[in-house]
Amino acid sequence: MEYLGNITNSLVTTVFLVFLIAAAGYLVGGISVKGVSFGTAGVLLAALIFGIIASYAPYITIGQKNIILYLDAAKTLPDGTVLGATKSLFSLISSFGTSMFVTAVGLIAGPKFFRTLNRKSLGYILMGIIIIIIGALVSIAIIRFSNDTNVDSSLVVGIMTGALTSTPGFSAAKEVAADEAKVMAGYGIGYLFGVLGVVLFVQLLPRILKIDMTKERERFFAANAIELKPLSRKLIQIDTDGFFPFALTVVFGCIIGCIKIPGVNFSLGTSGGLLISGLIVGHFGHIGPIDCRIDKSILGFFQELGLCFFLIGAGVPGGVNFISNVRLSYFIYGMLITLLPMGIGYLLGRYVFKMSIFNNLGSITGGMTSTPALGALIATTGTKEVTNAYAATYPFALFCIVLASRIIVSIM
Repeated sequence: MEYLGNITNSLVTTVFLVFLIAAAGYLVGGISVKGVSFGTAGVLLAALIFGIIASYAPYITIGQKNIILYLDAAKTLPDGTVLGATKSLFSLISSFGTSMFVTAVGLIAGPKFFRTLNRKSLGYILMGIIIIIIGALVSIAIIRFSNDTNVDSSLVVGIMTGALTSTPGFSAAKEVAADEAKVMAGYGIGYLFGVLGVVLFVQLLPRILKIDMTKERERFFAANAIELKPLSRKLIQIDTDGFFPFALTVVFGCIIGCIKIPGVNFSLGTSGGLLISGLIVGHFGHIGPIDCRIDKSILGFFQELGLCFFLIGAGVPGGVNFISNVRLSYFIYGMLITLLPMGIGYLLGRYVFKMSIFNNLGSITGGMTSTPALGALIATTGTKEVTNAYAATYPFALFCIVLASRIIVSIM
């Protein structure tokens, strides 16, 4: 019973810490220097700093009260007190946040996504594939030409999936890697710049190119305007806040994500399944007689809350393992895997596929499978319509990163 009591205390403490990190992160993210800020990605910085602190002091004692910051496993103190592990709690928070964010993105993009599919959509597909191929080639080069004996396929694939912020790719690599611990360490190292690098890229590039965002937004709306036809019949509304259709979309997404393609042992995973489910439900707007339309302001709230929880759940464990594993050379490898695909992707989008800057950056965030960067891009462009380019690119990038992770670990 004492152990159960400590688990309860761990949960309550974790809830307090999550919202403390969120508050601190939004304060950091709100700091703007010449119009550039981390935005929601400030939550990641706060989570990483908290994780680093927790790596030195996993719990603190105040009086007779033990406050757990982060524990990988349950710990028994000299006086017999058992402290519950909180690793699984942060993992749950991360998964919960991912589900909310990706589902909201799908539902926001759904009403226009399938209506905009045409020959131009080939550019988004190729962007997703090419961005991942470039990241994979850089990773292979690092393995082949690095003089560090510790640099092997397990470590570099971990850095690659972190630099491309791909949890499904990370999971796929762990399944086949010779050294799972190295994959985890590499992911944590690559993930920091993988998130911040793309967030800063989508904010700084329009400034460097001196793009008038107001005029670009007007052109973007004019070029992407689609008349949405109202539904033909009266539907049953289960709840006015839209939580029922949102929950139903999550359920369908989890089912879709579990379906494996025979022969290649590939599935979209939870993130991919939720995106597809959101696009489908958002497109039709109903399931039978049930109204599944959700107000965009509500979807915006789900999206932001989900992103916040995702960054905290992923950032704290990353911070715990950051100091013990990081090396300057590994960090540079991660930077290369992040920057080169983005740079080449932008040039392809602009000069080959003739994309507008909004669609180009939206496609890059999808190709980099970067959840936080999409939030930053929406804030930078001032429109959620950029989710269409993200949603068009993301599934193909997701497939490629999972496949690339398995191939590199298997052959290198």
